[in-house]
Amino acid sequence: MNHPDRAAWLDGPASYCSPHPRELSRPWRLVLLGAPGVGKGTQAQLLQHELGACHLSTGDVFRAATRTKGCPASSPPMAAALHFMQRGELVPDSTVWELIRERRACLHCKGGFILDGFPRTLVQAEALETLLRQEALTLDAVVNYELPLPTIIDRLSGRRTCSQCKAVFHITQNPPKQPCVCDQCGGSLTQREDDLSEAVAVRMETYTRATVPLVHHYRGLGTLLSIVASGSPEEILQRTTKALNDRRDGVLHSA
Repeated sequence: MNHPDRAAWLDGPASYCSPHPRELSRPWRLVLLGAPGVGKGTQAQLLQHELGACHLSTGDVFRAATRTKGCPASSPPMAAALHFMQRGELVPDSTVWELIRERRACLHCKGGFILDGFPRTLVQAEALETLLRQEALTLDAVVNYELPLPTIIDRLSGRRTCSQCKAVFHITQNPPKQPCVCDQCGGSLTQREDDLSEAVAVRMETYTRATVPLVHHYRGLGTLLSIVASGSPEEILQRTTKALNDRRDGVLHSA
């Protein structure tokens, strides 16, 4: 299945996706949640291919913007976001929200959407719900990938990244053939500062503080699906699609 280049999402509403997403009779509209190191990004890509939905990642928007150096920002929200990123600062919630709102046409994607990276807080979740109501759209499910904290710390603290091609290895789960040497390009493998055990613990504390209210919120709305993120990516994908289909079947039977 050919997937669109997400130009309207990455570059802003003045751009058009090519090719056009395949229209589905019942597209999935999902939000993904998950702590750093839980494998959420991998699952988003697998779900995109499995469900035909468009992967709408806020992180991809920021990465695309930083790659187009020298080009004028496509909108005031993007200009503001670039300003914060160039200073090494986090992009404020209000700016992220403006970026989402100006891309609201992407929420009407004929293939559905997988929203990744937003919402991150309860305030953002409430803003998204208001926007979806205004756009006459309904969220099918919020998929929350879960792992025990020690497992996440082990995953991240064991990660090594190539300084040249950015390939990622793990010292026990996916080790390089030669210690500290990239299999793909021969570059040196290094550990990111934010992957040190102490830094991971701080990141997890920050994530938990912001996300626990969000999880409780979606559980109260009846849209939360908690998925154990252990095993291979394919096993986690199978677990996710089964939970989604079971939920959709349950909604149909209760209607």
